[in-house]
Amino acid sequence: MPLPARLERAAQKKERIVVGLISGTSVDAVEAVVCGISGTADTTELELLSHVSVPFPPAVVKRVLELTTVRELCALNFELGERFGRAALKAVKVAGLQPEDVDLVGSHGQTVAHLPGSTLQIGEASVIAELIGAPVVCDFRTRDVAAGGQGAPLVPYADWVLFRRAGTTRALQNIGGIANVSVVGDRLEDTIAFDTGPGNMLLDAIARLTTRNRKSFDENAELAFRGEVMPKVLAELLKHPFLKQRPPRSAGRDQFGEALSQSLWKRFKKRPHDLLATLSAFTIEATVRAYEKFVLPERQLEAVYLSGGGSRNPFLTTGLERRLAPIPVRPLDALGFPEGAKEAACFALLASEWLSGTAQNVPAATGARARVILGKLVP
Repeated sequence: MPLPARLERAAQKKERIVVGLISGTSVDAVEAVVCGISGTADTTELELLSHVSVPFPPAVVKRVLELTTVRELCALNFELGERFGRAALKAVKVAGLQPEDVDLVGSHGQTVAHLPGSTLQIGEASVIAELIGAPVVCDFRTRDVAAGGQGAPLVPYADWVLFRRAGTTRALQNIGGIANVSVVGDRLEDTIAFDTGPGNMLLDAIARLTTRNRKSFDENAELAFRGEVMPKVLAELLKHPFLKQRPPRSAGRDQFGEALSQSLWKRFKKRPHDLLATLSAFTIEATVRAYEKFVLPERQLEAVYLSGGGSRNPFLTTGLERRLAPIPVRPLDALGFPEGAKEAACFALLASEWLSGTAQNVPAATGARARVILGKLVP
């Protein structure tokens, strides 16, 4: 089936203007970027033109986290589509462009379920397309799942395209709601990538409970630093069955979400600061043990580069620096790219590659049977 005329023209352009959109598992904000993208695969060049972060109101966060009915799912799908579209328009304005300058939008949406053999992201792409007046590529994860993969992680392709350096092996460690790593070198097929385990999801949940929703996260780890790690509880957490799985592996709320946070809160709500310190140590130790099992025996790392909300948490960063020494641990910004924009830029890139007809999954990371083109088009 031929592409619509507008997309045919975009496909032929030397540089495309592409908007990338995502809200992560932490459900805190829509991240929106505008990128100029040329080339494909190892010839790709990406220039970040703007990045905006548009927070969700606490009531919306609560509705996403407590979603239980099909009726609410239906309503949220369209409401989040509107919020994503408005964020896209804001990013376009910040870039000094007009909506008609946009060739394509890549929207990851908001994950509401990620299960073995299925995944669901919402944020209706048709609403985004109506608001910005440009075609939208969405639902990137589902084709990988259909091809036998886990639909995650999808960031490794962008990590390889954007951050590899000839003759060097480096780790890109994202600490979002769930933490994941991409280990990239010269060849895409040699990439190691998987979810290392918990990230901010448990920390954010306990911070909300501790502050009675006055804070959505533990800013600068102020609450965690007031506490002390509970060794027996940490040892118990580190027995979590997910941490015993070999890659390919991906995690979500079923492993490290509301059920676990509520269970821990019932047991330790009189020690909230100790619980936050312990859960911070859990993220650190789970990450480091994943490296020790699955990365360091096979790769010698130049450095580990941190992104995601956890990269701004000093409890986590100092802990990782201490445990991973002598491997340097640095912010992603050290590579000249703002870490807050990274995931949204990934989905701008994946959308551009959809238009180029270039497969964007990494089977070694997701477990898919083959490389496939990810995404669905809303023209």
